Amino acid sequence: MKRREEPWRWAMIFGIIVAAGKSERMGADVDKAFLSLGSKPVLAYSLMAFERCSMIDGVVLVVRKDRLDSARGMAHMFGFAKVRAIVAGGQTRQASVANGLAEMGEDVRIVAVHDGARPCITAEIVAETVKSAKRHGSGVAAIKITDTVKEVDRGFVVSRTVDRTKLWAVQTPQAFKVDLLSRAYEWVARKRAVVTDEASAVELLGEEVHLVPSSWSNIKVTTPDDLTLAATLLKV
Repeated sequence: MKRREEPWRWAMIFGIIVAAGKSERMGADVDKAFLSLGSKPVLAYSLMAFERCSMIDGVVLVVRKDRLDSARGMAHMFGFAKVRAIVAGGQTRQASVANGLAEMGEDVRIVAVHDGARPCITAEIVAETVKSAKRHGSGVAAIKITDTVKEVDRGFVVSRTVDRTKLWAVQTPQAFKVDLLSRAYEWVARKRAVVTDEASAVELLGEEVHLVPSSWSNIKVTTPDDLTLAATLLKV
């Protein structure tokens, strides 16, 4: 009897790395994705992690329209062989991710969306989110909150202390089955809703989102201090 092939054997797994933001907290006219971090741009470190992850077959890179040529040059300079397309982002994060999704072929079944401003991501965390997406349909990197959290209604006056035992801080990558994430973004577009991450779109669709324990070192670079911390963590 001919052995039946595993259903995932021929399914492709892609990453979408989003680096099309305005970087407002970093300073005027600054594109943090292309700031130097050691000997490479911030964005290059995320691409390196996806290159090293054996579960990732290809990457779509989403950057600002005025950075398309810079991104192509960077991919060529550092030999990022998994980069299949480089596209311009939209006015919002969800528009940028939608532009990346539009590049997915029919053979892509899982997509892992990652912020290009999180340079300390590891191939291992990418793989764990993908494994969860295969199993549950979703896999979102997150860390459990251990600090005491205060809610403030106005000014600097505390309204109440929030129960932290149920709180997680969500990061990226956020991996999903492509059909699930596509349906979620179609729903968001129809409702003209605004979401700040992929998990929120899937939640609004009424689907479960599964978390994957990550690391506190998977920081997002938003300020000059974050850039210094990232350099320390990466030892560059």
